[in-house]
Formats: sequence, C-alpha cells, structure tokens
Amino acid sequence: MRRFLWFFILAILSAGLFYVLQFGVAHIPPAGKFLNPFSGFWANAEPAKPVIKESLSIAGLQDEVTVVYDDRLVPHIFAKNAHDLFFAQGYITATNRLWQMEFQTHFAAGRVSEIVGEKTLELDRMQRRKGLMYAAELTVEAFDSDTLAKDILESYSDGVNAYISSLTYKTLPLEYKLLNYYPEPWSKLKSALLLKYMADMLTGKSMDIELSNAISLLGEEITELIYPDFPDTLIDPIVPVGTTFPHTDIHLDTPSVIGIHQHYNVESEKTSDNIGSNNWAVSGSKTKTGAPILCNDPHLQLNLPSIWYEIQLSMPDYNVYGVSLPGSPAVIIGFNNDIAWGVTNGTQDVKDWYKVTFKDATCNAYLFDHEWKAIKERPEKIRIKGKASFIDTVLYTHYGPIAYGPGLSDDTSSYFLASAWTGLEPSNELLSFYNLNRAHNYDEYVKAISTFQCPSQNFVFASVSGDIALWQQGKFPMKWPKQGKYVMDGSLSEYQWQQYIPQSENPHIFNPSRQFVSSANQHPTDTAYPYYYNGFFEHYRNRRINERLALMNNITVEDMMLLQNDNFNMQASESLPLMLRLLSSQNQQSAYLKTLNQWNYVNDALSEAATIYEVWYDCLDSLIWDELYVEGKMTEIPLEFTTIRLMQRYPNHSIFDIKHTTDKKETLDDLVNQSFSQAINILDDWKTKNNKSLTWFEYKATSIQHLARIIPFSATNIEIGGNKRIVNACDSRWGPSWRMIVSLENPIKAYGVYPGGQSGNPGSHFYTTGIEKWRKGEYYELFFMKDASDLQPGMTTQTLQTIKP
Repeated sequence: MRRFLWFFILAILSAGLFYVLQFGVAHIPPAGKFLNPFSGFWANAEPAKPVIKESLSIAGLQDEVTVVYDDRLVPHIFAKNAHDLFFAQGYITATNRLWQMEFQTHFAAGRVSEIVGEKTLELDRMQRRKGLMYAAELTVEAFDSDTLAKDILESYSDGVNAYISSLTYKTLPLEYKLLNYYPEPWSKLKSALLLKYMADMLTGKSMDIELSNAISLLGEEITELIYPDFPDTLIDPIVPVGTTFPHTDIHLDTPSVIGIHQHYNVESEKTSDNIGSNNWAVSGSKTKTGAPILCNDPHLQLNLPSIWYEIQLSMPDYNVYGVSLPGSPAVIIGFNNDIAWGVTNGTQDVKDWYKVTFKDATCNAYLFDHEWKAIKERPEKIRIKGKASFIDTVLYTHYGPIAYGPGLSDDTSSYFLASAWTGLEPSNELLSFYNLNRAHNYDEYVKAISTFQCPSQNFVFASVSGDIALWQQGKFPMKWPKQGKYVMDGSLSEYQWQQYIPQSENPHIFNPSRQFVSSANQHPTDTAYPYYYNGFFEHYRNRRINERLALMNNITVEDMMLLQNDNFNMQASESLPLMLRLLSSQNQQSAYLKTLNQWNYVNDALSEAATIYEVWYDCLDSLIWDELYVEGKMTEIPLEFTTIRLMQRYPNHSIFDIKHTTDKKETLDDLVNQSFSQAINILDDWKTKNNKSLTWFEYKATSIQHLARIIPFSATNIEIGGNKRIVNACDSRWGPSWRMIVSLENPIKAYGVYPGGQSGNPGSHFYTTGIEKWRKGEYYELFFMKDASDLQPGMTTQTLQTIKP
C-alpha cells in the first residue's frame, strides 16, 4: 500500500504540472483545499481491498436492493422492481464513473470551455453547430412520449443524483478537484447527450466535401475509380453473395446532376477511420459442445476510464449481464438466460452535406425550390472559465444546422454548408436495449432492435435454442445512385431525402447454410440489394474472420479467443509480395529486406518485419496519392484495399506519376523503390532517436489515455500486436474496447475483458485491472448469478435500504 501511495502522489504532482502547462496557472485548483491531507487529493487514494459498506440508506428507493461485488468490483444488482433496479444502476455507476459520465456529456454539448477555458472554444462551437444538444432535446421528447423509457431514465437519474447529493469535497472524484469544478445534477438530457455523443462518434464520418474536392482535382472518371461504391471483387459482405432480395419498386425524384463539384476549403469534422468492430456467431453444429457461440469486440478509442462499465442487472423477469455505457441505463452488449447479442458499426453514410444559398447578408432566408425559406436561429451561450461568455448563433435549415460558412470559426469560405444526419431525428434507442435485455428468442430480438435508429449497428444474435442471426439495423435514407456521395445543391428538393428504407428490408441473415454469421464493418450486401447505399467499409478483417470460421469445426471457446486476438495481416499478404518483386537490385542488399522475406505476415508485438512493412507501405501510399495532398484542398486518401487493387491491376496508370516531377513519368516500380528508400531512412532515424529496437509494439506505441489526456493517469507503450485492418484491430489509440465470448449452453458460459477497470479513480487498484489480461489475449470468466444468494469466494454483499419518512 505504501508503494502505491507514493506512486499516486507522484502521479498527482505530475498531473498538476501537466495541467498548468496545458491550461495555465489561472485555472489551477486552490492549493489549500487540493493539498489538504484530510480532504484533498490524498483522500482519493484507495486501499488495495475496497471498503464496501455492508448497508447504505438512500432516499428514493422503494424497496431493499442487494448488490454483490465480485473480486473485480463488478456489481451484480438484484432489485424487486424496475424503479429500484435502474435507480441502483445509476447510483452505483456514478459511484465509480461520475466524472467520466459528466465530462462526456459536457463534450457532446459543447461545454468543455466551462471546465478548461478558452482553448476549447472552437471545439465547443463546432459541437453546437453539429446540433448534438438540439438532437438530445428531441430525444428527451421521444423518451417523455414513452412511459416506460421516461420512468427508466428518471429512476436512473434519481440514482445518480442520490450519489451526487452525498458528495463532499473529500469524496469528490479526483478530476473535479484537479480541474476545480463540481458536478451538476444528472438528468434525462444528459443521458440523451451521451447517446448522441456515441451516435456522432460512430456515424459522424462523411466524405462528401472531400470527394467533391477530389472530383474537382481529378475528374469524375478517376474519382469513381479510386472511391468506388463497390469493389469489383472480394467484398465478402455480411449477407453472403448470391442472396436473393425481394423485388422493390423504387420511385425517387432524381436530378440530372449528382452534386456540386468545386473547391471547398474546409474539412468535414469527422471521427477516426479506425472505428470498427468484429462480431460473429457460429451454429451449434460447428461447436464442440453443440451450442452456439457468440463473439463481439467493438473497436473504439482506448481511454481511461474505460468507455464500458461491466454490470449484472436482475429483477423479476429480467436478468442480464454485460457492459453498459456509464450515463445510460440497461446493458448495451451482453447476454441473459436465453440469448446473447453484440454490435458492430454499420458504417453506411447517413450524413449528407448541402450547399445553401442565402437571400442576402442577413442570412434570414435561404433558397429552396425557387422560394425563400425562413432560417431558424438557435442562440448559443458558451461559458468560458475565467473569461466572459461567448455568444454564438447556429442557423438551422430544414436539412439540419449550418456547420461551415463565412464567419464560422476560422472558416474563410464564401459558401454555407448544412448537414442532414439521421442522428438529428428523435429516436428512442434506450427502449431497444431494454427490450433486448429481456428478449427470450429470435422474434423478440428482432422486435427489440426494430426501433433502433442511430447509430446504425450490426446486431449479432445467438440463442440457447440454437438460432443464430445478424441484422443491420438503423434508419437508412432511401437514395438515388450517388446521392450523398458529393456535396449537393440545397436549393432543390430532389436532393433531399425523400423516403427511408423499410425496416423489414434492412440487410439481415438468419440460420444460414454456412452455419455462421459475421460482421466486421464490411459491405452489408452485394450489388443485388435493391437500394443504393454508400459508406466506409472494411475489406480485410471480414475476409480473415470468414476464412477462418469456414474452415473450423468442433469449435471451442478457446478457438474463439485465439481468433479475436488474431494478428494475421491480410493486407500485407496481398501487397508485400508485389512490392518485393518490384524492388531494384540496389535495394536487394538491405538488412530490412532480409527480415521482410522471412516474415509470416503476422503483426505480433515483437515482430520487426511488421514495423518495416507498415512504414514502407505508408511511404508508398503517400507517394501514390501525392496529387491529393494539395494545400487548401481537403481530400480523403483512398482505402488501402483500393490502392492495392490498383497496384496489382494497373501498375502503369497515371495515378502513379508523381505530380511535381516533370522530367519523367513514374510508374509503380519507381514509387516502390523510392518509398523503400524513404522507409529505410525513417526506420534508421527512429532507432537512433529512440534507442529502441524496431519491434512493432515499440513503434506502434499503443496507449490508453485518460479521457482529459492527463498523461500520468494513462497507460502507455503497451506490448500488444495487431493494427486497424487486422482482426486484433489495435493501433496506437484505438482497439478492442471489450472482448466478449458467450457459449449458449445451458447454463450459459461467458468470458470477457476490457482494457481498463471498473473504477474511474486513478487512485484505485481497480482503475486498470484488466489491461494486462487484455494485452495478453486472456479473459475473465463472467459469473452470471442466478440470484443474490449464488455467491462465489471473494464476493462482497451490500444492501441498499430506503430511508423511510
């Protein structure tokens, strides 16, 4: 304990220095309170064995609640009614994750400047212009129109607030002390903001602006070649190639021009292309036990505290285990006594951009179908710590808010761009998860997810009765070909969304003959699907997973663990042989080449060949797409899959000619050799500068960072393999945020791990509990209790009692 306390003190002092350097002396907390040995940061250092009171009296409960904590601090909550179950979930989650819950909702709402000052003003302005608060308010209206959802959220909020009301400065989470502010009361709006924060993270990506810039640079023919809606081979979609879809008569008003191709000197605010996930389920006919096995590992940014909170929730006719989002009721990914489910991101484009023409400089009206339509103004007051508030106004069209235009942020453009996004529409995803938590079979699973709108997700399913299935679920605009691929004319109605794809016709598969279902962010269907869609699709992880599952029989849980941690680099296996063949004789003597020639295409943590390949490919990619690196022209680099197909098929294509050289026309051969020389220099310089070997984990430098980027509260340089196009999709900042494997035996057996711990307190031994097992590809057995008396060694029972008047 003494050793840990000294480490904690040093971390706090380092964090204080980091904070001063980041935000200035003016925002440091009052030294007397912060350093007070009885109530300051010292009070946040917890003993190795947590002190869990045998009973707590809490105002707001209707009856007694039993909470059983296991040796990882996972709470198993047993209540007698729904109010108490979700009240207790809110209370207990806040006990461990309050600061994280609130900070994420401040971020979503564009309120970070209230906490850290004016450095985040432009971030807050963009969050307001994306409309997340507006969308959250509409979502609360949807909650309030549904009695069940309203009651669940109010119970959850009451539980969070019961914990907040119990806090003193001494018991405040550490970050509040360090950043010198206090928590606000929790509300349904904050839970809605959290859901919109996730929706924006998962579906906020859009390439309309970048592709419009690309087509103005390269022309339509090359742009369509390098950004195809469908590749011509090897797509391996979620619904197998050759599936017959029902015939549909689609009647949409279609314009003669698909978009406005001009120079847009803005880059659409979007999320990383590393966001993804894997999930699959195998039929009992392929497993050793004869029961289906379901697996899921969502790939998200690796943060501390973890994005997930592990929990069991139980009441009459409701018993579910899995991970929840701190700040939202129910379980998001998990299992109950009858079924298991998991999710991956749907990656279809559900955010489109429109060029808006205003009547005059007042921006009070915009052109639509030859008439002037009134704009709606939404005043936004952004409070700034230590400064006067900033008053902004967000303009709303019928498409959605205007995010870019003259006078907005540092934008110097002469045009206005508005976005249409399904996340701006009222929805009730909470009800979907509540019903999914208590579903017993396939029909109830389908009914539960049918109301889920945004973010679109691939819901994998397996049941104790033997069924497996996968639905891509979301609210998808029905589009004419190429609609939403480029910036569109906002003045004409044929460019707006006209209809939505019927939910029953969303891509899905049930008990297929191949005896498994899977998704890894790839295309949901082949071109036989009757509706047009575009998006951002994976082409390697999906094929590797399907290749392995097709070959497996007598599958065990251990086999699935190995597959989730698989580091085979299919991208390298399809590109490196060509790259090596094209190397000239002058590069044949490199020691790096010898290492590559002996490589097995596996990105294990200690592989040096993986580092050499990744650096070389990145250099080659940059040379190939030099024409897209133009100052003032925001573009998107084509997918690796597309680039490699072009390398294989058209090595003499004009795209391989380096734009700024005029004395010769380069081919792929030239670029391969130039990039190899560049890679050698980069690798040599890195070794000299860092005094380290070229092992992949050292070069990749995976880190799990504190949510506020407070480095001493982060885990850095983690020894783990993988990469974004590999099944173990772990790069420097993104990776498997929760690995879960469920064998649908009777009783169910389940295993899971995430890169963090149950506590959000950096001073707790439960802050980073799972990182080492996660790194090594190991799992915890998940103990799914039948009732509160079903105890195991190391468990501690706590009773939550109501305070009677």
